Amino acid sequence: MRMNRVTRFQRFKHSLMAGTVVAVLFNGLAFSEEINTAEAPHVPPHTSRIMPETVVMKFEAKEFVGPLDGKNYKFWSFNGTVPGPMIRVRLGDTVEFHLSNDSSNQFPHNIDLHAVNGPGGGAAVTLVAPGEKKVFQFKTLHPGLFIYHCASPVPSIPEHIANGMYGLILVEPKHGLSRVDHEFYVFQSEFFTQPSEDEDVLEFSLEKGMAEQADYVVFNGNSGALMGNNALQAEVGDKIRIYFGNIGPNGASSFHIIGEVFDEVYLEGALNGITNKNVQTTLVPSAGATIVEFKVDIPGDYLLVDHSIFRINKGAVGMLTVTGEEDPEVFRALPD
Repeated sequence: MRMNRVTRFQRFKHSLMAGTVVAVLFNGLAFSEEINTAEAPHVPPHTSRIMPETVVMKFEAKEFVGPLDGKNYKFWSFNGTVPGPMIRVRLGDTVEFHLSNDSSNQFPHNIDLHAVNGPGGGAAVTLVAPGEKKVFQFKTLHPGLFIYHCASPVPSIPEHIANGMYGLILVEPKHGLSRVDHEFYVFQSEFFTQPSEDEDVLEFSLEKGMAEQADYVVFNGNSGALMGNNALQAEVGDKIRIYFGNIGPNGASSFHIIGEVFDEVYLEGALNGITNKNVQTTLVPSAGATIVEFKVDIPGDYLLVDHSIFRINKGAVGMLTVTGEEDPEVFRALPD
């Protein structure tokens, strides 16, 4: 009977406003709210629970026109952001996933989460027409950092991916992850564009996608998303963890931070798997992910790039700004 009460409360608490943290008594039992999603470059907080529970996740497919490198583009998205929200749950959790499709949309959508063990990663049971909703449930059986994306066959799976329907889901291991000073969510993707009937708005080009000729290769949905006032921020001595995903949909990413060496790299986003140390550049395949950790020693601006270097010209560049004291023993300019 107690488990039934917990399940009912989970459904109640996740209907509360996103981002709210509360403590509530329900039938004499105390529970605390947990935030399980965040928009890039932010990361949901660590899962502090020591036991699995049911987590209710609510996503909505939204088609909208938004900025892309100073122009406008016809994006398709989860929850109105590109990339979609980052999800954070725990190994052994049961996730009750609700996917709705905004009634103003033109196309059917679904979701394939690479963390799911089941047909289509959930896509087989979540194909939803505009104005409708589907619900399914899965248990997290593997820890790691996984991609999710739309896999609707109408008009085609590649078109849904290329238009912006993707994101990351982190399944923390049983004993959680170590604490660091900053965690960031960075996602790389390509856009293949052509003018639409509205000449001021770009749309997907199937011809360029088939030819693998991307017009834009960007971090977090737009060139400049991690530049200027949007640059990532840290202080000297901070330990940083970046959750990095690459959807492609065609190209692999050579992820590198100019002026830094990754102290640890969790290969292919696997947790409790292989961890490499002292890595300069890490390869992330299409629809793959990685976790990198490093300590910043010297103040300054550090560029995040895909070291397939001409992609910088297409938008694949971000910045980490580090403030604090200099350390001349580590780095200094010398006189002529």
